[in-house]
Amino acid sequence: MDQLSGHLSDEDGVHLTDSQRLDWLRLIRSDNVGPRTFRMLLNHYGDAHAALAALPDLARRGGAQRCPRICSREDAKREIDAAHDLGVRFVALGEPGYPARLAEIDDAPPLLAVLGERSAFDRPMLAMVGARNASAAGQKFAERLARELGQAGFVIVSGLARGIDASAHRASLATGTVAVLAGGHARIYPPELVDLLAAILPDGAAVSEMPINWEPRSRDFPRRNRLISGLAVGVIVVEAAMRSGSLITARLAAEQGREVFAAPGSPLDPRAEGSNGLLKQGATLVTEANDVIAVVEPILGRPLPMVEAAEPASPPPTAEPDDADRSRIMALLGPTGVAIDDLIRMSGASPAVVRTTLLELDVAGRLDRRQGLVALA
Repeated sequence: MDQLSGHLSDEDGVHLTDSQRLDWLRLIRSDNVGPRTFRMLLNHYGDAHAALAALPDLARRGGAQRCPRICSREDAKREIDAAHDLGVRFVALGEPGYPARLAEIDDAPPLLAVLGERSAFDRPMLAMVGARNASAAGQKFAERLARELGQAGFVIVSGLARGIDASAHRASLATGTVAVLAGGHARIYPPELVDLLAAILPDGAAVSEMPINWEPRSRDFPRRNRLISGLAVGVIVVEAAMRSGSLITARLAAEQGREVFAAPGSPLDPRAEGSNGLLKQGATLVTEANDVIAVVEPILGRPLPMVEAAEPASPPPTAEPDDADRSRIMALLGPTGVAIDDLIRMSGASPAVVRTTLLELDVAGRLDRRQGLVALA
């Protein structure tokens, strides 16, 4: 665990103060700060307040022509107030109520906006995704599978989309289901599923990492999909066309070390082309709930790793790059991705200096991270 694992925890876990939570929200809502950059900033500066103060200088050193927008206290406070009005609570990474498996992924949201019954996160979760224009047979199978897995003790996670997602949610209302939103809690999409979301909340929950009033865009859905797979021990794909969002979720699940399952479909139905392709690639074939249970039971027999994440009690030592360091590192970067370990080896700089230089570029909006590689944006 990195230095984000701090010393604000007690026997019940991490507890941010209201002031710290406001600073965390300001930092993650600032331009060019995503979950990975957030973690790097806290590791480097020790707390979100210090990181916020450092953003203008970091951006300047990274080559930004102007300082990126930094979320103001007023804007963050308005979002917290709007969330409170809806019954939404911001749960920080490492706090009680933050889903343990989600905390394992390297781009876990620092703050998760949660609405509904947070105890749903205490039980093992399985994700189910599939085509929005699903066939009647596909929806019927999704309902049966979700119902049987719910009765076996699993919470069903999905994306509150039309088709397979909605069928999975509806079939697991009584046993618990979690909806992962692509937009904010005040902008439910699609609007015709607002009533379904209301039915989910008594025994389940809805989560989002987006601003409370965020209207989802097409590029927000793949980002949302990593949370669907991250919450779960495995992902089940029922009817997915080629190049569909469901296949993105399956790929993310494999990258996160989750199990991938697929239901077989007719070779004549383009809605099953992607899910059938997953089976060819080694996904576990699913025709009944026991196919899933047999695979995940041994995994659940292993205890989850202890998750502790919060601000360190004091800032860690820092290593600031000089101009020569920056020049060497920048000369090695280009449009083609390179592993950070290779960057350290080839530049001859210390890991801390390389990380700080990359952080400067990140905050300046000049760094592109691609599956463990870094490149100039």
